[in-house]
Amino acid sequence: MGTEEVSQRRANPPLVEFSNTMVAMHREHFGRGPAAARAFIADGFAICVLTDVYTKVEQTLIEAGRLDHVRDTRLLHQESLEEEYKSAAEAVLGRQVLAFVSATHAEPDVEIEVYLLGDPIDSAGENGASGESRAAALAD
Repeated sequence: MGTEEVSQRRANPPLVEFSNTMVAMHREHFGRGPAAARAFIADGFAICVLTDVYTKVEQTLIEAGRLDHVRDTRLLHQESLEEEYKSAAEAVLGRQVLAFVSATHAEPDVEIEVYLLGDPIDSAGENGASGESRAAALAD
């Protein structure tokens, strides 16, 4: 299949669950969830695009010309919780996460979470689905 993109518009439950997990983590750690989230998987990467992510405080700082401060704070947050984010993605996707990278942008207000995926996790998941079968569902 090569570079074929799989998106949640194809009603792929693991991708919907993945984006829902990213939204829940954002809400838990920032006090509010993004307005929307969309997940993709292609060529060994899982990507979640979150829109309307900034808190009121962050929006105020951006308007005051302190986007650098907002980016630095979010980077520190992501680095501090990297293992938690990686574990959550592994649990949903059934694949090892080798690397996690997060980037933010002010206009448009968007955050992009990128996961470099490794081998399938060899354990039974929800509903008895193995990591391999969940990973295979992502590639269909």
